[in-house]
Amino acid sequence: MDSAMLERLAIREVVDNWAMWRDTGQFEKLRTTFHPEAVFRATWFNGPFTEFIIASAAGWKRGSRSMHVLGGSSIEQKGHRAFAHTKMEIVVRANLEGVEVDANCYGRFFDFFEKRAGRWAIARRVCIYDKSCMSPARPGTPIVFDESLLMSFPEGYRYLAYVQAKNGQTVDPGLLTTRDPGVDALYAEADAWVAQGVVN
Repeated sequence: MDSAMLERLAIREVVDNWAMWRDTGQFEKLRTTFHPEAVFRATWFNGPFTEFIIASAAGWKRGSRSMHVLGGSSIEQKGHRAFAHTKMEIVVRANLEGVEVDANCYGRFFDFFEKRAGRWAIARRVCIYDKSCMSPARPGTPIVFDESLLMSFPEGYRYLAYVQAKNGQTVDPGLLTTRDPGVDALYAEADAWVAQGVVN
């Protein structure tokens, strides 16, 4: 196994650890997946990763039930910089007007990585949202929607945003979805980030 493959495996391990430690409440371990000044933007959070941990831990104590399922990952790495583009599914179990539901959202984590003192960690995470759906936990149970609120959110994360908003969270309506022009700009930014990892 060559050195480039070993670097990519180390980066993928960080992505996997993030999902496992986030979903099992291991927040001190979760800190090691990001650099101290890292930032993170998602439906309900936009800011420093240190604050994300505080908010996530508070949600965990309240009984928040969400999980992240990861798929394949494409990783580009040069020197001490890399980015990882990973398919993911977010599943949130929540109560919606007295009905227990699952909101599923499919998208991608786009992680800017940097290796410092021999350790890979995330410097910035951006989420790209592809599509979402919702179903009752008990099949056949009707779900009543506030159509105005539902349609106020982009298609890529509409049902996830809806259940989060209904349960008191403030949701960002301007996040990246699959065909947004901003996605190409993000790709270009990532290419520039990786190029700067090579020391001449």
